[in-house]
This record gives sequence, structure tokens and C-alpha cells, in this order.
Amino acid sequence: MRVLQLMAGGEKGGAEKFFDRLVVGLHKKNIHQAVIVRPHPDRVAFLRKNGLTPIVAPFGSIFDFQTSHILRRTIATFNPDVVLTWMSRASKFCPKGPYVSVARLGGYYNLKYYQKADHLVGNTQDLCDYFTQQGWPLEFSHYLPNFVDAPSDSIAKDREALATPKEAKIILSLGRLHPNKGFDILIPALAKIPGAYLWLGGEGEEHKNLERLASKYQVTERVRFLGWCKDVSALYKAADVYVCPSRIEPLGNVVIEAWAHQKPVVAAESAGPKSLITHRENGLLVPIEDIDQLAAAIQEVLHHKTLRKKISQAGYQSYLNSFTEEKIIAQYINFFKYIQGLKRL
Repeated sequence: MRVLQLMAGGEKGGAEKFFDRLVVGLHKKNIHQAVIVRPHPDRVAFLRKNGLTPIVAPFGSIFDFQTSHILRRTIATFNPDVVLTWMSRASKFCPKGPYVSVARLGGYYNLKYYQKADHLVGNTQDLCDYFTQQGWPLEFSHYLPNFVDAPSDSIAKDREALATPKEAKIILSLGRLHPNKGFDILIPALAKIPGAYLWLGGEGEEHKNLERLASKYQVTERVRFLGWCKDVSALYKAADVYVCPSRIEPLGNVVIEAWAHQKPVVAAESAGPKSLITHRENGLLVPIEDIDQLAAAIQEVLHHKTLRKKISQAGYQSYLNSFTEEKIIAQYINFFKYIQGLKRL
């Protein structure tokens, strides 16, 4: 079986991180792959370090003839059975051929950009339901969840390095600093949790607005803006609770990451976290954009040891049952075998 993967995404992001993990995981299982990526040095270096030889293409504008040439040349020489595209731009550039084409989506995007694909993959069941509601055939819609990295060997992040008192409770939240992520709800909630510190990891256009919001609620001294973090495992290990306040979150890799680190999770009930979490079993759910209930739920987790232990252990079991690398890689391999020769168009 020969699989060609096309990644037209940015340098950073949840889908991009999962692409890296999936490609390497399939490589470890001896799946014959070719990968074409944008010229992002860290991704290229990561793939090479893990035994792959990525091909670089710009995936540029409509006048980018170089990418089309690279794709056609690679397809002619590699002769793939399956082509898996990441991002609508990769799907647009992918030429038709005898292979089976698959587009992997991590959000509720307009399906007009994916009409050349034979199959669509969604990383939640809700996304697959969206595909069929938009008229995509059920037999060509597939649910394949993500997996996350197992906890690394790194030690917990040093509190002193982030000017955080030893006795303080640490609330961790990670993601792009974007309105969808709801950090503008989490910061006012922090103001209602005396003594707790917020470690906020990520970059984005809302950074300055969030700094101003922290000043408005007089919590500037208790918020640490960490930027983009490579070693998130050290942050999870130091945290007392993970919070996902997103307004829009199709999946919620961060919930699964927190489970893998045996950390309790509090999340707004956006689509992804709501599909993962059973309230008061493996996490706590609160209404979207509800500052008071978010603060109350975080307080409950921080101050009730029995509840904290219960949802931490159940979350870890959810991770082991459904979201480990071994399980998801096996699902992808079985999927590739199943769809060989099964074309929609």
C-alpha cells in the first residue's frame, strides 16, 4: 500500500501537529509514504529526523504552477494507491487520477472545496454527520479520531521560571489566541478564583486584547502569556487543572492531551469537548460564554480532591481506550486498506 500525503497548512496549528504525528506513526508501521509539505523548516527537519524524506512545494496562489508540476511528477513516480490531502488548498491542487483521493477535515468547512475527493474524513462523529447533512454520501464519509503524543520524559515546568508561587494553583489553557478559543471568558473567570495563576500558551491576533482584559480585571500579575510552546508535556505536569473555554472547538486535542497527562478537565460545551466529556465522569462541562459557571467549576475541581481524582482517572482511561497512537494508527491503516479502489467519482 502506497500513501501520498499533501499538507498545505501553516507552520503551527492543531491539524499540522496531528499530520506530523500521523505521518511518523504510519512510518513506524512500515506504511510506504511520500509526503509533500510547504517549506516550513521545523516540519521538514522533524520529518527527516524521523526517517522520512519530505518533498517541498509552495502550495501558493492560482498562478503557482510549480506545485502542480511537483504533484504530477511525484504521483507519476510514486504511483500512490491513496492520496490524503490536508487543507482545502491541498485538495484543490490534487489532480484527478486512478488513485483514491481522501480529504481530511478538522472543521465545518464548505464542501465545495473538496469536490474532487472520493472520501472525506472527519475527526469527530459530528463532523461526519455534517458531511452527510451537506449531501455527501454516507458510504464515503468516515470518522477517524486524532491521537496525541504520550507524555514526554520532561519534568514539570519550574514554577519559579514563570514567577508562580509554590502554593498557587495553576490553571493551564493552550491554543491560538483567537476569539473562538474563549480566553476572553477564562480571564474574567480567573478574577473570581483568588490565588490561582493562569498559564496561557499560544500565539495569535488576540494577544494584546487579552493583555488589556487581564489589566481590566486586575489579574495581570496572575496571568502568564507563554507564547507557542513546544514542550507542552512539562506544562501539563505542572498544572492543577486544564481548562478549555472555547466557543467553537470541533474536536479538542487539548482535552485528550490533558487526559493523557491524568489532569482534570473543565471545558465549555462546544461540539468537540461535549462529544468527548461525560459531565462529572471524565471532566466538567459548563455553558459556553458563562463566566460564573466556568469559575465555579474550576473552583470545584481545585478544592474537591475526590472529584478531581475521579475525573482525572476516568479521563486517563478514556485516553487509553480510544485515543492512543497504537489504536488510531491501526484505524488509519484499516481505513486505507478498505478504501483501495473504492472511488466516488
